[in-house]
Amino acid sequence: MNTQRSFAHEHQGVLYLVATPIGNLDDITVRALQTLKEADVIACEDTRQTRKLLNHFQIDKRTVSYHEHNKEASGSGLLQWLAEGKRIALVSDAGLPAISDPGADLVRDAVAAGFPVVPVPGANAALTALIASGLPTERFVFAGFLPREKKDRQKELERLRGYVETVIFYEAPHRIGKTLEAIRDAWGDRRAVLARELTKRYEEFARGTLSELIEWLAEGETRGEFCLIVEGFHGDPEEAGQSEAWWAELSLAEHVDHYCAQGLATKEAVKRTADDRGLARREVYNEYHRE
Repeated sequence: MNTQRSFAHEHQGVLYLVATPIGNLDDITVRALQTLKEADVIACEDTRQTRKLLNHFQIDKRTVSYHEHNKEASGSGLLQWLAEGKRIALVSDAGLPAISDPGADLVRDAVAAGFPVVPVPGANAALTALIASGLPTERFVFAGFLPREKKDRQKELERLRGYVETVIFYEAPHRIGKTLEAIRDAWGDRRAVLARELTKRYEEFARGTLSELIEWLAEGETRGEFCLIVEGFHGDPEEAGQSEAWWAELSLAEHVDHYCAQGLATKEAVKRTADDRGLARREVYNEYHRE
């Protein structure tokens, strides 16, 4: 059992989770600025990025690096500072720290050690995209970044397929096309929204079906981080977890021929078939030529 009175800790170390703008610097809150000014140290995902923000608002504070690759060593130092009574402000490069962010580990460890953890809310890309998407907002699921490995991505999409809630993803520009195709193949051609450059000068929303979004991406640029909002499942609840892959009724040879008909060389068609089915390429190659 752990209870916390967030504003009754004047003489002890406190970890503040400070939201920073996701694009437009005017979106920072008065409270966030005050917290950054009063902190003893600011823990940053990227000190260079945070320094730009601090310089803009004329805040001169010590910054330390805390990110995925140094979180164990840096985290222990931050906990020691909390034990010494220091006030630490944790920020990410943009938005709320601890969401799809190693800050979650620091929060967990700080709570376990008995230090107060105080949120200082503000801009968040997922909710900013959701409220302007035009899709249902009553209930939603934040799925973050999908796994990079194809098998793991397919497994996660199958897990999420039957959710009736609107689903929110983050994705990098160089992977967004493949992600859209993977979701369409796993879930069907649902309505979806792509949001990019949120709160910035070139903020853009593309609304349509997954297929339409794939075509839209092919015709334009894919710069900027993306938020992808996809409508929830609307079919028979009993069928939610019983979807079959698009190739389920194809023989292995028909599966390979499907890719060949799209203009792929046999070697590449075999590779994709093997990836789809979770088989070794040599096994698919031998079976295909045997048939």
